[in-house]
Amino acid sequence: MPIDSSLPFRAVNIAVLTVSDTRGLAEDRSGDTLVARLTEAGHVLADRVILRDDTDAIVAQLHRWIDDDSVDCVITTGGTGVTGRDVTPEAVERVASKMIPGFGELFRYLSFATIGTSTVQSRACACVARGTYIFALPGSTGAVKDGWDGILRDQLDSRHRPCNFVELMPRLIER
Repeated sequence: MPIDSSLPFRAVNIAVLTVSDTRGLAEDRSGDTLVARLTEAGHVLADRVILRDDTDAIVAQLHRWIDDDSVDCVITTGGTGVTGRDVTPEAVERVASKMIPGFGELFRYLSFATIGTSTVQSRACACVARGTYIFALPGSTGAVKDGWDGILRDQLDSRHRPCNFVELMPRLIER
């Protein structure tokens, strides 16, 4: 899709949440990949946190960022699978004002080209929560690349046409 270079680029303040029972900052390759891509695109890393697969802890962190005017968007990595410990989609649903079902659908479509039918195990999802975008990606570096390169890089670029998520930000909480 085209980038209209006659329009100004608007950096988005993005918080990154890694959900993992096994990784710390030193082992967080998917989080590192996401941070590298978003900063290379010109966006601002607003915050970065690693939490265990605990719904209440994830919800509490999401609420902190939703209530923080310096955070426009949250991208999570991890906890979107189908095992008992995978609870990120449930946490996202608990804070959501509006779900964005097309995000997960498009993610799985793009991921199919990379991992085939295994993409059905992903519960990648997205929502708007009181004016803040939240995008939940699986925890692999490949999934982060698929989600960022295939969807978020363009949709978080204010110059992307015919439309993008950034241009909608001022209207997310209107009634």
